[in-house]
Amino acid sequence: MINIYGIKNCDTMKKAFTWLDEHGISYTFHDYKKLGITTDKLTAWLQDVNVSQLINTKGTTFKKITPQQQESIHDNAQAIDLMINQPSMIKRPLVEVNNKILLGFKPTDWEMVF
Repeated sequence: MINIYGIKNCDTMKKAFTWLDEHGISYTFHDYKKLGITTDKLTAWLQDVNVSQLINTKGTTFKKITPQQQESIHDNAQAIDLMINQPSMIKRPLVEVNNKILLGFKPTDWEMVF
């Protein structure tokens, strides 16, 4: 089972959906904006990836928060609180496949996994 997490209207997500569809890969989609994200899910992801990888520090949502909040991402508990309250801050797409996590959309990386 392939689970893809993100925001439906994100351009990178649209590219990822197109790629998956063109390759005939079925998936389930979880929209952070509509469905939110749980502390348990974020905690599980942080066991596999570093918080600096999970948070999109180049995105506008991250740039809009205070410098103190930006610094707080180095503490997982505070980073989780930020991601729950501002799910647009989570890197996208995030794909769960074969007990692995893929972050971002890089067709060459995806071709090696799918």
